[in-house]
Amino acid sequence: MDRFRDIAPFIIVDAMMLTLSWYGFYWVREPAATPPELFVPAVVVALFWLVMVALSGMYHKTYLVSRFDELLRIGKTVTIGTLVLFFLLFIDSMGWNERNLDQAKEVTFIYWAMVYGCLALGRMGVLTWQIHQIKRGHGLHKALIVGTGPTSHHIKEDLDRHKLSGMQVVGFLSVHDGEQGQVEGLPILGHVRAIRPLIREHDIRDVIIALEPESRDDLVRILDLIDLPDVSVKILPDFHQMISGLNRTNQIYGLPLIEVMPDPMPTWERFMKRAMDVVISAVVLVLASPVFVLVAVAVRLSSSGPALFRQARVGLHGREFTIFKFRTMYEDAEKRTGPVFAQKNDPRLTPIGGLMRKLRLDELPQFWNVLRGDMSLVGPRPERAYFVEQFKEKIPLYTRRLRVKPGITGWAQVKWKYDESFEDVVEKTKYDLFYVENISLRMDLKILFNTIITVVTGKGQ
Repeated sequence: MDRFRDIAPFIIVDAMMLTLSWYGFYWVREPAATPPELFVPAVVVALFWLVMVALSGMYHKTYLVSRFDELLRIGKTVTIGTLVLFFLLFIDSMGWNERNLDQAKEVTFIYWAMVYGCLALGRMGVLTWQIHQIKRGHGLHKALIVGTGPTSHHIKEDLDRHKLSGMQVVGFLSVHDGEQGQVEGLPILGHVRAIRPLIREHDIRDVIIALEPESRDDLVRILDLIDLPDVSVKILPDFHQMISGLNRTNQIYGLPLIEVMPDPMPTWERFMKRAMDVVISAVVLVLASPVFVLVAVAVRLSSSGPALFRQARVGLHGREFTIFKFRTMYEDAEKRTGPVFAQKNDPRLTPIGGLMRKLRLDELPQFWNVLRGDMSLVGPRPERAYFVEQFKEKIPLYTRRLRVKPGITGWAQVKWKYDESFEDVVEKTKYDLFYVENISLRMDLKILFNTIITVVTGKGQ
């Protein structure tokens, strides 16, 4: 709800100003045009622009963004959107002669200027109103400070001096057992181990890590605890070298902080990634249906038990879902041993199980998981909760994998092998974290290409 309250004024004002821009455009070109004639096209075009604004990420971070940066973002979005409309609406309706081309340039520039002016005016108004509200102490994001030493005191004092940081500190968390009392007039709410329930209880949006030099070795452990969606984590610049590759430098109204573990994938790429998931998985499920039938029959004939295997796995942000696979092991293979790693020449595999794994045929039903939205085509492989609980205690930043949807294939799958030991898990986690920090459509396509090569050549395990 807090995030919705942040973006709702922008959506409402954007819709009003984009509709107004269409009326303004026609008023400049055709003053005699009557408002009833323009209402429907104005609404349709405004919806187009709202989609463009959303895909450009302008609703992703709206809280206290720089007005100068916002003008640049608006310019980029309006330029791309205007070119799209130009090619969709005008390019087929005019002859390619110099007069028409000059006229098209003039009309396009007028429309660009009208949309840019209206959108910029509306957004500058909302941002100015937002700043005014924050100066009065309204709409502040609640924040926690991790640490109780001199560094935390300085951070609190800096935030008090810089009201436009937009953060209201509600308390402190200790990194040492037994600490109680107050810091700078605010309570020590507990140990950092309790940060997750405290974040939910106090509706925290920002966490600032203010550790003393002797506690810096605890940074990775603390980052593991705070790896939550919709919570911004910031640290002092002194720690920059310790988390190289996981940060983005911010200057919050004179207060230098580093935001760690930001989302590197732009909104439009996330949209395209999901669109690619839906289209490809739907096509595969339809075209490969005969293969599904043949594999299912082969599984049933090779061993007793169902052809389809269902199992609970941990997905995005730690939510569990049911994964579907063709069965490659004998039924109840883990009944005696419990959950264990895969093995070379695994005795639990059925006569065709090894071949299915090499060709990735056992993964085919997971296209249904992708279509449902539980998984993506590309991402870290989903693990069982039994293993996740163990790994997150032993592998630093392991839960960072859960910030993206799990995938049928991933960077670790094309670069490593099946997990046969804890050391394999550690190595695969390095590849998974690299993917999470560098996620992009380009990388997804590269991984899909490598996966196809692996399947065709039969190099899988």
